[in-house]
Amino acid sequence: MTRRPIGGLEAAVMHVLWSSDAPCSTRDVLEEIDSDLAYTTVMTVLNRLHGKGRVVRELSGRTFLYSPVMSEAEAAAAAMLEALNGATDASTVLRHFAAGLRNPEAAVLRQALG
Repeated sequence: MTRRPIGGLEAAVMHVLWSSDAPCSTRDVLEEIDSDLAYTTVMTVLNRLHGKGRVVRELSGRTFLYSPVMSEAEAAAAAMLEALNGATDASTVLRHFAAGLRNPEAAVLRQALG
């Protein structure tokens, strides 16, 4: 499934959800973002993320609690794979990616490749 990249506010909401040990309500997310956003704005973003399949929600009393579908690392890896799969010349993309890695990340990649 091709997913559209998330925007700045969606990324901020996802960061709150990834940082939490438990599902979050709209109010929880709003308090963590700590901005002048309206409650309804955060609720709309959470509803959109749910519609995109990035979060799941469960009803708790009269409010929804939201959790990410995948971890931050899994989401980043999925975005990288999607970019690679969409490239005309994946080999060149991989070479550029590898050339931009710092030593610790390059070592992890070499270890992962076995």
